[in-house]
Amino acid sequence: MTTFYSREELEALGIKKIGEDVSISRNAVIYHPQLLEIGNHVRIDDFTTVSGKVVIGDYVHFSQFCGLYGGDAGIYIGDFDGFASRVVIYAISDDYSGNSMIGPMVPERYKTTNIHQAVRLEKLVIVGCTSVILPGVTIGEGSSVGAMSLVTKSLEAWGMYAGIPARRLKDRSKKLLELEAQFLAERKKPDTPVK
Repeated sequence: MTTFYSREELEALGIKKIGEDVSISRNAVIYHPQLLEIGNHVRIDDFTTVSGKVVIGDYVHFSQFCGLYGGDAGIYIGDFDGFASRVVIYAISDDYSGNSMIGPMVPERYKTTNIHQAVRLEKLVIVGCTSVILPGVTIGEGSSVGAMSLVTKSLEAWGMYAGIPARRLKDRSKKLLELEAQFLAERKKPDTPVK
């Protein structure tokens, strides 16, 4: 038996949308599958948790132990994005100020100041190991986030970011755009496998 669900098993999970060539580990955890949309050529590795509204583009990979907590606001992942192990993305958060109750066991009427803000990662983004992305953040096209970074504010396109909080270190090469165009042109040719 393979460690990934078969296509039939994925469809039986009740996922809202599943593209072609989707590999999800049997050891991944999916809450609210009816809110999950997955594009083509996506891989989700062992012990990754997906919860709430999550929309994933094409050619995306989540390494082991990632966490995607979309809540109602949602997490939106662009094409060709990659996530090293233990990356966590939150579109929801408790209010730590003391002005609100916390946790899933307390009714929502006691948690009125909790945060629910969409997170968006545009295409060609890579996020390094053990990084955390907080609610309301947009990571611009082509940007990279170094290992063990904390992203508290939106990041502009084509930058290399790292740190706590993450800050722009330098520009990232746009050669990725040429490679993306070549790859997609090659994929349009008949009988061209993904390698």
